[in-house]
Amino acid sequence: MKKFLVSLVLVLTLTGCSGGGFSSAEESFVSGDGATTFIKVSDRKIAPAITGMTLSGSNYTYLKNKVAVVNVWASWCSPCRAEAPTLVALANKYTDVEFIGILTRDNPANAEAFERRFKIPYPTLIDDSILIGFKGSLPANAIPTTVVLDRQGLVAARISGVVTVASLSKLIERVSRE
Repeated sequence: MKKFLVSLVLVLTLTGCSGGGFSSAEESFVSGDGATTFIKVSDRKIAPAITGMTLSGSNYTYLKNKVAVVNVWASWCSPCRAEAPTLVALANKYTDVEFIGILTRDNPANAEAFERRFKIPYPTLIDDSILIGFKGSLPANAIPTTVVLDRQGLVAARISGVVTVASLSKLIERVSRE
């Protein structure tokens, strides 16, 4: 009887911590560790076409004549909220660089509130199928992920996780000098 009671308590304890197998969107993402990857020019691959409808309802197309910073985010993502002020500050500092957001696994109403709250000054595309095109180079392997494109529209670098002023500034300046 004692073995049975110990087993029953153990089973109830373990199943009580399992969460019942249900998951919300916020729990199903992978957060990056801030790791930076830089690709030498000779090894870079073309980024997918970055074009589509924005949260504000306008059409947007990235023209490959500027260095670009592409940030993949969602309003429910805590690391995305943490990095938003940094991205806004850098977008305002590097006015010759094209900043672009790509919304993933989110609804437009929440994303619009996020953009208003953080005063995001750059367009955010609502079609995250664009991300499939990064598969052959540096895919968005976490939320948030930030990719830097060179002037030819080639994938030059990625930060997997929250950007910092230092990490993203270093990449922007390095790619801009090329």
